[in-house]
Amino acid sequence: MKPAQNYIELFKENRALVERGSAGVMNTLRDAALSSLARYGLPHNRLEEYLHTDVSKWFEPDWGMNLARLDMPVDFAQAFKCSVPNLSTQLYFLANDAFASSDRASKAGLPEGVFAGSLKEAAQNRPDLVEKFYGRLADMDKPGIAAINTLFAQDGYILYVPDGVTIEKPLQLITLLSSKVDLMVNRRILVVLGRASQAKLLLCDHALAANNYLTTQVIEVFAGQDSTFELYDLEETHTANLRASELYISQDAGSKVSVDNLTLHNGQTRNTVCVTFDGQGAELSLNGVAITDKSQHVDNMTFVDHRVPDCTSSELFKYVLDESSTGAFAGKVLVREGAQHTSSQQTNRNICLTREARMFTQPQLEIYADDVKCSHGATVGQLDDKALFYMRQRGIPQQEARMMLMLAFVGEVIGKVELEPLRDRLYRLVEKRFRGELTQCEGCRACR
Repeated sequence: MKPAQNYIELFKENRALVERGSAGVMNTLRDAALSSLARYGLPHNRLEEYLHTDVSKWFEPDWGMNLARLDMPVDFAQAFKCSVPNLSTQLYFLANDAFASSDRASKAGLPEGVFAGSLKEAAQNRPDLVEKFYGRLADMDKPGIAAINTLFAQDGYILYVPDGVTIEKPLQLITLLSSKVDLMVNRRILVVLGRASQAKLLLCDHALAANNYLTTQVIEVFAGQDSTFELYDLEETHTANLRASELYISQDAGSKVSVDNLTLHNGQTRNTVCVTFDGQGAELSLNGVAITDKSQHVDNMTFVDHRVPDCTSSELFKYVLDESSTGAFAGKVLVREGAQHTSSQQTNRNICLTREARMFTQPQLEIYADDVKCSHGATVGQLDDKALFYMRQRGIPQQEARMMLMLAFVGEVIGKVELEPLRDRLYRLVEKRFRGELTQCEGCRACR
């Protein structure tokens, strides 16, 4: 039986259990998700968008799922020691795919009208709000992760910021994978920013135990007119982790959104980012870093849809691949007819440290307007031998010189992180990663 059919049957057999553990608004989309999964199935490498990542194989094992919402306690104080020095945040936790209460979580301090917390609770207490936005961006009209995530997601995280409200302190959502058995997690995040509002959200994805995990993640972001939003998505799990993430962003007129996607340690990862400009004068900064070794794999696919005039998008993704690891980047920018005065730049730069490492890159531009400024480019190479020789001549050991060159290479992306304490922390974590220190730790202990 095909993997998709297995999950269709699983849902039908446990529908009452799934819906009882969730909320009415989330349950209303399950029929549409079921139809989509039956029609399109799961993404596989016979599709061009998934040419280098056969996600359907990830779903073949008999994964456990906590459909009954059994209590899976996590000792946050003992098991998790991840913080960013000098960065004070509003702190929240997802234990696997359920919003978790913790003594370390923020209890107060948000401006009036802001809601940050359990998606299930919001769907129960503010059904009108959640119904207006939940599932409106996630695309279930094609093979992808949105359908199976919508089918099984029972909780998640929501951030709602009313018109004109600024959240000065960054919000930090820590997602912890912790289980005594192999586990499939369906994580859902919804972000809604009202007109002229501002917020910053840091997502930290960690695994606390050495079990196998499969994570589906769907994030929907609505950036209202003249709003400003910063999203930092940091994955630091382990080699037994499979992660399929889809991020959907809708930008209204004058909105400014920046996204930094950082994969420091993983197993196999597929990140999809789809951004739509729905109002004039909007700006997007989309950046990513992937560092891999062993047989790790990172695949980033981006789609930026310029539907209206006078919008700006900038993309920069850099990979450093070691040993027999692989990477893939496919970025498409679509400039529709009438989207004049569009400015778009897309860049992908990659370093393969060994002959066994492989990088696949495919930047694309599709333009139907004549008054635009658009460019794209990609390179795959090795460390600069001349620079390495120069540093060796000045007494720097070869391993240290290589590390310094790699750190300088990805520093262009890390330098775009606007939160200074986070930027400094990332430099340190990336240096530890290049020195091989993160791979020697388990879960979040590397963040001590």
